[in-house]
Amino acid sequence: MTAQRAVGTGAPTRAAVPPAERGATAIPEKVVARIAARAAKEALAQNAGTLTSPATMAAPRASASVGNDSARLGLSVEFPYPTDLARTSREVQRYVGERVAHLTGMRITEVTLTIERLVPADGPELRRVQ
Repeated sequence: MTAQRAVGTGAPTRAAVPPAERGATAIPEKVVARIAARAAKEALAQNAGTLTSPATMAAPRASASVGNDSARLGLSVEFPYPTDLARTSREVQRYVGERVAHLTGMRITEVTLTIERLVPADGPELRRVQ
């Protein structure tokens, strides 16, 4: 029995395996959650503009539930104040969903958002009402 050799390499050649038989890449929920948290941080940095420094806000937290090439995401974030909560929430959800789908190849079925607190534009210092 003789093996065919690729021209110039001296290595035997193998027939290409069809894509359906190659296997699958499994991405753990913890990794998907980290990607979602990073995407939420990017989205908040874009939306915050000059209102507040992202450094004064806590890092977003995320959770993920993965199954059948799809994922559901949960986010817990702080928003700058003042801001349009409805618009900013929709933009963060849209951005995170698209970014995670692009990076993981998964279909994102849901992105839920919990706003933990609002961070004043001047920072979290205490003020006195006059």
